[in-house]
Amino acid sequence: MSSIRISRPRRVLLVSAAFTSFAVLDLPAALAQQAREPLPPVEVSPPQSSKRAKPAAREAQSTRRAAVRRPAASAVPRPAVPAAAAPTPLNTNAVAESASRLGLTVREIPATVEVISAETMREQGYRTVSEVAQGAVGVTSGDAPGEPAGFSMRGFTNSQINTLYNGIKIGPQNMTSRIMDTANLEAVEFLKGPASLISGEGAAGGAINFVTKQPHTGPIRNEADFSYDSLNSFRAHYGSGGSTNVEGLDYRFDISRSSLNGFVDDTNTKTFDVSGQLNYRISDSLKVWGAIEYREDRGKAYWGAPLVPVAFSGSHATSGIVSGNYVSNYNGTNLGAVTIDDRTFNTNYNVLDNRNVAQEVWLRGGFELKLAPDLTLKSQAYGYGAERTWFNNEIEAFNSTTNLVDRERFYVAYSQRLVGNITDLIWDSNIAGFDNRLVTTLSSSYLDFVRPGAANFPGDSVSLVDPNRGFYGLLTTQQQTARIDNEALSFEDRLKLTHSFALIGGLRVEHIGLDRNSTDKNGVEKAGFPFTKDWGPVTGRIGYTWEPVPGLTFFSQYATGADIAANNIFLLGPTQPLDLTMSRTYETGVKHLFWDNRAEWSFSAYDILRKNVYAAAGGQALNIAGRQESKGVELAASVRPIEPLRLWGNIAYVDARYADYNFAGGSFSGNTPPNVPRIVANAGASYRFFTPWPVELGITGRHVGDRYNTDANVVTMKAYTVADVYAFVDIPKTVFNAVDQARLTFRVRNITDKRYAIWGDPFYPDQILLGAPRTYEISAAFKW
Repeated sequence: MSSIRISRPRRVLLVSAAFTSFAVLDLPAALAQQAREPLPPVEVSPPQSSKRAKPAAREAQSTRRAAVRRPAASAVPRPAVPAAAAPTPLNTNAVAESASRLGLTVREIPATVEVISAETMREQGYRTVSEVAQGAVGVTSGDAPGEPAGFSMRGFTNSQINTLYNGIKIGPQNMTSRIMDTANLEAVEFLKGPASLISGEGAAGGAINFVTKQPHTGPIRNEADFSYDSLNSFRAHYGSGGSTNVEGLDYRFDISRSSLNGFVDDTNTKTFDVSGQLNYRISDSLKVWGAIEYREDRGKAYWGAPLVPVAFSGSHATSGIVSGNYVSNYNGTNLGAVTIDDRTFNTNYNVLDNRNVAQEVWLRGGFELKLAPDLTLKSQAYGYGAERTWFNNEIEAFNSTTNLVDRERFYVAYSQRLVGNITDLIWDSNIAGFDNRLVTTLSSSYLDFVRPGAANFPGDSVSLVDPNRGFYGLLTTQQQTARIDNEALSFEDRLKLTHSFALIGGLRVEHIGLDRNSTDKNGVEKAGFPFTKDWGPVTGRIGYTWEPVPGLTFFSQYATGADIAANNIFLLGPTQPLDLTMSRTYETGVKHLFWDNRAEWSFSAYDILRKNVYAAAGGQALNIAGRQESKGVELAASVRPIEPLRLWGNIAYVDARYADYNFAGGSFSGNTPPNVPRIVANAGASYRFFTPWPVELGITGRHVGDRYNTDANVVTMKAYTVADVYAFVDIPKTVFNAVDQARLTFRVRNITDKRYAIWGDPFYPDQILLGAPRTYEISAAFKW
C-alpha cells in the first residue's frame, strides 16, 4: 500500500486575469413570461447564491493515499437577476452559477440542473450535504470516512463528479471533500452530466456546488436554530445579515456548531463553521466585496461492518442487507455466501486512538465594474488552505481460516494551499436584431499539495464480537508532493433567435500542468521521480431551449468533459500511462411549469460515454477499463393541488456498464460500476393546518435499488426503502413578541428502523457501511 500527500506551498502565488469579452442575451427573470422579454443591461451586484431571485431585499484507501488533481476554478459573482416572482415548485427560477455564467435560470439552461434551497434543507431536515444529495434526483451518498461526502450520480462516482465551493474547485473530490453541515449554506446545486465547460477537469458525471449564505440589501434579519436527537447529537446555528448604517454596505455572518454521534460505538463527527461576507456598493457602477470562512471537523470514524460467512454467523446472519459469494480481497480466504452478522451492527473495529481531522480557511474577494451600459467586468481572487489527517485502522476483513477479523492501519495527511483568480467580461448586444449575451472568462489557479503518509501498515487480528480495539502502534512515514497549475479561457454565449427559441453554447480551452515527486521513509527520491505531465483539453457545450407555450420548455444539448484517467494519480508509477479521459453526453428533455405556478415537472433522457479510464479492482489494484457507458432517464414533479397540501416525487433510472474492460486474469466488461443503483426514487407529502398555531405534518420516502461494492459485481448491497416523518408547529408572534417566526419540529428518521447497506468502498471491499437506524429529533428555529 502506498500513501500520499502533498507539499504545502512555500510561497503564495496569486494569478490574476484580465480580458475581453462579449455579450449576453437577455437575462430573463424566473418566470417563463419574463423569459421571453429582452433583458435589461447587466447590473453591478454582489456575488449571489443560487437561490431564487428575490425582490430587494478522502478519498478511499487508495484514493486517500493518493494526492490531487488541480482544481479548475469557476464561478465569480454573476450578473444581477431581475426581481423574480414567486418561487416555483421545483425551484427552476433559481440561478445556478455552477451551471452557466450567463445568469440564466434553471429553466433556461439546456441541461438538467437541480437547486436545493436553504428553505428546503430546513423543512426536510437535511443536516449534512450527504443528506441533501440523498434527496436530489438520482443522487446517492454514503459518507464513507475515506471519502466524506462522496457521491454517485448518473452512473459516475468519486472524482468523476466535481465538488465546488461557491463555484470554485479545490481539487479531486475523493481527496478534498469533508462532511459539511448545511447550516451556513444558502443552496446546493446539482448539474448532471459532463460539465467541464463551467467547472473544468473532473466533471465527467457532473458537478455539485455548495453556496454559502450571502448578504442582502434591506433590514437586518437574524435567525437561530437548535436541534437534539436520540443519539445525543446536537446542532446550533446563528446567522444575521442586511444593510448597515454605512450607505451601500451590506453584510452576512453565520456561525454553526454540531456534534453528530454515530449509531456505532464511539463514533462521532464534530463540526464548526464561521462564515462572513461584506458587499460595498461604492457607486452605481462599482461594487467590491470580500468573504472569509473557517471550517473545522473532527471525528472518530466508522469504517463499516465486515462481510462474514453465513455458515459462521448461523442464527445471527441477516438477510436483505447483502448477498453473494466472496473471496476476501485482503487475506484471500474463501468466505462463501456472505452476510452482515447482527452482532456487528454497532461494533467499532477502529483503534482507540483513531482520529479524522480537517481545518479549512477560505479568503475570497473581488469587484464588479460596469464599464458601459452593456459591458460589465467582474473579477474574483481567492485563497484556500487546508490541513487534513486520517489516523485509523481502516481494513476489517474476516478470515475464514482463523474466524477472526484481520485489521490494518493507515495514516495519511494533506497539507494543501490553493490560490487563483477568475475574471469575467459580460457583453450584452444585439446581433442583426437578435438579443445576445456573451461571457468571456479567464481563470487561473495554482495548487500545492503535500502528502505525508504511512510507509508501514501495522496489522493484527481481533474477534468478530467484542473486539479488543487496541491502539495504532508504530508509525513510519514517507512523503509525496504534487503541484498543479491550471489556466483556462472559456466563452459562453446565448443567442435568442426568436422570443421562444435560443441557442446556448460554449467552449473551454485549458492547460493543466502536473509536477509530482515521491520520497521514501529516509527522504530518498524514488525511481522515476520527479515526474511532470501537461494536458490541454478542449471541452464545451452546445444546446437549445424552445418554449412553444409559456411555461413549457424543451431542451437538448451535447456536452463534453475531461478528467484524469486514474481515480488517484498517486497509485500509478511514473512509467504507467496517465492521460486525460474524455466524456460526452447527449441529453434531451422538457421542463413544464403550469397551473398558475402550482405544479411543475421535468423529464430528461441522456446517453453518456467515458473512454479509457482506470478503475479500482479492489485493494490498491487499478485496471484500465476501455469504456464506461451510462444511459438513463430522470423524472421529477411537485404539485400543490390545494393550498394546505403539497405532493412531490422523483425517480431516476440508469443503466451504467463497463465495456472493453479486460485485464490479466479476467474481464469486467458488462459489469456495473460500484455504488450505482439502477433505480433511485424519492417521494413526499405534507399537509398544513391553518389553525391559530399552524401545524404541518409530512412524510418522505426513499428507495435505492441494488448496488455492487466493487467492479467485480460479486457482492450485492440489497435494495432498501426508508421513510421519515415530521410535524412542526409555528408559534404565533404573540407568544414571543421579539421573534417574528418561531417553529418547533419533531422528526423521526428511518421510522421503520430498516437495516440496510448505504455504501461500499471499492478500495475496502471486505466491509460494508450500514445506514443509521431509527432516531428521534426535536428542533427549534427562530427568525427576527
